[in-house]
Amino acid sequence: MHPSPSGAAAPPAPAQPKSPRDLFVSFTWLALQGFGGVLAIVQREMVEKKRWLTPEQFLEDWAVAQVMPGPNVINLALMIGDRYFGLRGAIAAVAGMLAIPLVVILVLAVLYAHYAANPQVAAALRGMGAVSGGLIAATGIKLIPQLRKHPLGFATCLAFVALVFGAIALFKMPLGWVLLAVGGVACAWTWRRIAA
Repeated sequence: MHPSPSGAAAPPAPAQPKSPRDLFVSFTWLALQGFGGVLAIVQREMVEKKRWLTPEQFLEDWAVAQVMPGPNVINLALMIGDRYFGLRGAIAAVAGMLAIPLVVILVLAVLYAHYAANPQVAAALRGMGAVSGGLIAATGIKLIPQLRKHPLGFATCLAFVALVFGAIALFKMPLGWVLLAVGGVACAWTWRRIAA
């Protein structure tokens, strides 16, 4: 790499998976860490550790993954796998998300059916729900600084965040309708701002 004319070093090339096998192993490891939700783990692994995505790319890809039908993280795995290795990469990433975790889930389902009536098991599962909520909230907070670069401006983005939170958490509106209404307005407004 040659230095830029101004003397500042060019940013390093983004990292990427070495092969479809690397995608499979990475997404398997990611899925095995994701009890109760993988959003926090996906962000940490893909952006901070592996650096396969920049924070901006992660935010954009995650937004697309959320509005597509199906599980968000599977959609994201498909997009990342396809980006680097086409169809082979997409299949490897999704297989990594599903293969070994499926076996773990089947074993846990058998154990849960056997011990579901145990009060300690029920209490432990309720406690895990609180931990999962904390992980999701922490990831959301970590993504807020990326909104400063959004074309609508930081204050407008925070207003959309508050609107979505209020609609879902306080007014119990269905997620699909909130995505269509608020997401549609945000997308159209952003498109107009970029086009201007």
